[in-house]
Amino acid sequence: MTEHSTATEPAKGGPTGASKRTSKKAGDFGQRFALIAVWAIVLIVFSLLKPHTYATSGNFQTIFGSQAVLLILALGLILPLTTGDFDLSIAAVMTLTSMLIAILQVKHGWALAPAIVVGLGAGLIVGILNGALVVLLEIDSFIVTLGSSTVVQGIVLWISGSNTVSGVSNGLIDWTITNTFLGISVVFWYGVALTLLFWYVFVYTAMGRRLLFVGRGRNVSRLSGINVGRVRWGALVGSGFISAVAGVFYTGSLGGADPTSGLSFLLPAFAAAFLGATAIYPGRFNPVGTFVAVFFLVSGITGLQLLGADSFVQQLFYGGALILAVALSQLVRRKDIKDEAAASSA
Repeated sequence: MTEHSTATEPAKGGPTGASKRTSKKAGDFGQRFALIAVWAIVLIVFSLLKPHTYATSGNFQTIFGSQAVLLILALGLILPLTTGDFDLSIAAVMTLTSMLIAILQVKHGWALAPAIVVGLGAGLIVGILNGALVVLLEIDSFIVTLGSSTVVQGIVLWISGSNTVSGVSNGLIDWTITNTFLGISVVFWYGVALTLLFWYVFVYTAMGRRLLFVGRGRNVSRLSGINVGRVRWGALVGSGFISAVAGVFYTGSLGGADPTSGLSFLLPAFAAAFLGATAIYPGRFNPVGTFVAVFFLVSGITGLQLLGADSFVQQLFYGGALILAVALSQLVRRKDIKDEAAASSA
């Protein structure tokens, strides 16, 4: 009897445990790459429905080249989101940088380089002020950045007189959209380079791990010796600076500056950041997932527009994606918590 029990129990437990591990690995793999699979399906479906307009090299060059500014803006946004803070001022900062460059160049005759430096400096200043109010005065980042966004937008309308300013240097336009590499505007490749840089920082550096730890638990991070306030402040400064970088390229893509159109980037940036958190590293804001999310959203919207959908479908698509992405992020987070609890109790 004893020998029988000893021989049969491992046989029962072995396959069951291995089956669970295999199932978990398959589930994790599916979570990581589901968005890429859905993106591929979207491309295939619209290519079959509109083979002469959607499935063309010109259309794909437009899709990739036209949304690089959104990608750069969304990458900046995931810095404070990773630490658990919001930055609602990104679109306004981008617009302010764009307007400053255009006004200094067109109306005051500045050279391009110092005008860009002033624009980037404005983004840094807004980020520093946001961080100071959030960290030193302990005001909720949502409230702070909502207020600063309104103030910055007011400054944009004030300095521009609510008018569009056009006629910036052709050099900026050339190094944004005119020059191409592999048929795609160079601004797309700037976005690719920034994505790879963020990926390296998030995955392989102590800075990236601190951002993640602070976002997962501020009290635990403090007890671990991390300067939580400095990390959160740095993330908001980084977000302001990257938003200003997006503003530089937004100026180049427009050939000038518009006082209001930049605000329309806010919702798509949040949709891309949250949707990106459901892919590659589910449950984390991550640059590669954000890259996939940006171009998944644009591919879908472009396809619907080519099918004759009205312009409001863009708002429906971005809004629906944001709600869906937040819901999926919550589900992934709950699953991670359950897995961690199960692992700790085992």
